[in-house]
Amino acid sequence: MDKTVTDAVAAIADIPSGATLAVGGFGLCGIPEALIEALEQTGVTDLEVVSNNCGVDHWGLGRLLAAGQIRRVTASYVGENKEFARQYLSGELEVELTPQGSLAERLRAGGCGIPAFYTPAGLGTPVADGTMPLRYAPDGSVAVRGPAKEIRSFGGRAYVLETAIRTDFALVHAAIGDRHGNLVFNAAAGNFNALCAMAGKVTIAEVEQLVEPGEIPPGQVHLPGVFVQRVAVAATVEKRIEKRTVQSPAAA
Repeated sequence: MDKTVTDAVAAIADIPSGATLAVGGFGLCGIPEALIEALEQTGVTDLEVVSNNCGVDHWGLGRLLAAGQIRRVTASYVGENKEFARQYLSGELEVELTPQGSLAERLRAGGCGIPAFYTPAGLGTPVADGTMPLRYAPDGSVAVRGPAKEIRSFGGRAYVLETAIRTDFALVHAAIGDRHGNLVFNAAAGNFNALCAMAGKVTIAEVEQLVEPGEIPPGQVHLPGVFVQRVAVAATVEKRIEKRTVQSPAAA
């Protein structure tokens, strides 16, 4: 039952090139930075990443992107990252854009064994009608388009069929975890972490504080250990701010 490993490097050591990854966090909040850094050092390539976004330039998943380790990204938001835009528009990166709520539910469905679901999100847009460019050619033309999705009516309203997401691995960050893999997330840092953990066949959690089983009250567990296979302590991870806004001193 003890799922702890020595460090982040050991935790991700068996992730191969070509693996699919679900990565938690929102912007730079709650991202598994220690695991991402360790993965960057391995040099694995052709990764397919599912995450709300792809970090910023040279931080978070932006590190793997800059190193040329990511082949495909499924995300709801691609701003704040100039290298992401460059790779996508030049045909180096395949991108599947998904409405944020649909992405969350696709991950949750994957963890619950639900193969697909219908949603009104994306109806009548390139997300659903098969015109969304997944990959561009170097000359700027569209090389690959997303598939047209099934539309079905319920109660007189049309809905789009979205399929569940299941990945080879999931990388998540938690404030507290125990040796059995039970996790507690800190406020908004929990965004997408629990969902990604559910979607991974092998889920690896980095935790800021490791406690013994039983120390986390059952009612305070945000994600039960059944979804987690490995736990590594990452107590000194740098937490960056995407955009720092400061107030000017009041005029004297």
